[in-house]
Amino acid sequence: MGIMVGLPSPSGSEKDLQLNFGKNMTVQVEMRASHLPAEWHMQSGIQLTWPHAGTDWAYMLAEVQECFINIAREIAKRELLLIVTPEPEEVKKQIAATVNMNNVRFLECATNDTWARDHGAITMIDTGTPSLLDFTFNGWGLKFASELDNQITKHAVEAGALKGQYIDHLDFVLEGGSIESDGMGTLLTTSKCLLSPQRNGRLNQVEIEEYLKSTFHLQKVLWLDHGYLAGDDTDSHIDTLARFCSTDTIAYVKCDNTEDEHYEALLAMEEQLKTFRTLAGEPYRLLALPMADKIEEDGERLPATYANFLIMNDVILYPTYNQPVNDKKAGEVLQQAFPNHQIIGIDCRALIKQHGSLHCVTMQYPLGVIKES
Repeated sequence: MGIMVGLPSPSGSEKDLQLNFGKNMTVQVEMRASHLPAEWHMQSGIQLTWPHAGTDWAYMLAEVQECFINIAREIAKRELLLIVTPEPEEVKKQIAATVNMNNVRFLECATNDTWARDHGAITMIDTGTPSLLDFTFNGWGLKFASELDNQITKHAVEAGALKGQYIDHLDFVLEGGSIESDGMGTLLTTSKCLLSPQRNGRLNQVEIEEYLKSTFHLQKVLWLDHGYLAGDDTDSHIDTLARFCSTDTIAYVKCDNTEDEHYEALLAMEEQLKTFRTLAGEPYRLLALPMADKIEEDGERLPATYANFLIMNDVILYPTYNQPVNDKKAGEVLQQAFPNHQIIGIDCRALIKQHGSLHCVTMQYPLGVIKES
């Protein structure tokens, strides 16, 4: 009998523990410690936290609900959809005609706002029960009310809407939109967000990196020091700027217009991305997403970005902004990044009026986390 043990290699591949009993019997057991999966890990479904009259969307509620319905329809065609709302019967009326209700689950819960990416649970997985990590969400550094949204994850676990081991990390402020995992031990983030004094101001960069490595069982943290979007409330969340598409590929926002206010910062970001290395020591394959043309409301530029896409099991949902050339180019770049996925654009001009986009309003959960029925 031969025993061959394999752990994740620096190249990002996964090997198995093989137990060979003679010639005709091979048992394979995946050997992975608890880890933070990449977004492309197989999912059970997606969470949306629905807009209502008690949120900042009140002045444009019908417009934003139409956008949410479009997102919900695409999700529920393919995966389970968990809708968090204080008024499930009202939401059912909005979506019943166009959304596959067989795949929709509801959690009745009081909410402040709609940004599930940042108040949703961050899931770690191994060969056993998923771990649902609950970090403090403090309204992006105490900018907005968040006390209700900060209770959603615990309520979801207690109500059975999410299945897994609840783990209290409420002593640390962290939003899902601020981190990107390659699933193999590398985390991508921005120093502007994670080092914000209104989040974990008692800790310095070294201490925060050690906390992230210890919590998520990481080998490396890549700190992006450049890049921003005008109109962004999050202190430069990574999911607005640069995204892992595979263990060796990053899609990022590139600005070609030298007259645009973002040109210098995004150029510096691109140059820093070129210096980053995979665990194997190789440079990343970098795919440039277009910079959206300026969209303003009341004289304020809104944070339109094509980096705010959602990776699902078989499709990529990406935001569009009624800019045919840019929308088309972004879709083509994402098709390069995800050749085996269908690429579907959703008009997200409504979402950017409250300074977020498609990825910001969604949170994916791995297989087994959202209850089947």
